[in-house]
Amino acid sequence: MELTAAERDAFLAEPHVAVLTIAAPDRPPLTVPVFYAHRDGLISFFTGTQGRRARKTRLLAETGAFSLCVQRPEPPYTYVTAECTVVRTERKPEVEDVVAVAARYMPEDAAREFAEAEIAHPAGTFVLFTGRPDRWISRRFG
Repeated sequence: MELTAAERDAFLAEPHVAVLTIAAPDRPPLTVPVFYAHRDGLISFFTGTQGRRARKTRLLAETGAFSLCVQRPEPPYTYVTAECTVVRTERKPEVEDVVAVAARYMPEDAAREFAEAEIAHPAGTFVLFTGRPDRWISRRFG
């Protein structure tokens, strides 16, 4: 059964770890887990620009698109996939925008400390991406 928009939004409001997929011209698509937030109809997540994360940041800049899949692995089995266009790339995001993502997965004070530390880092290796969902796929089984 497909989820209604309200059911989909309620499901995405839960603190699931998402799986991000980005097309790659030279290899199969890159698929990695990410923390995310779904607010005001947009999906945001953060990543770095160094080491293995550099590929993710580069591919997002090149393609301007990603897919994000969130699932519940226990009954009732549920998943939501969003095919998104990148609408914002922030290399010095607002603390509150980072906290909106991080606080879903850690206590508020730890999320704020994390956000402030990442944004204040002089190397500028932290990026917040925001995407607009263009297509949704969702199902609930059972």
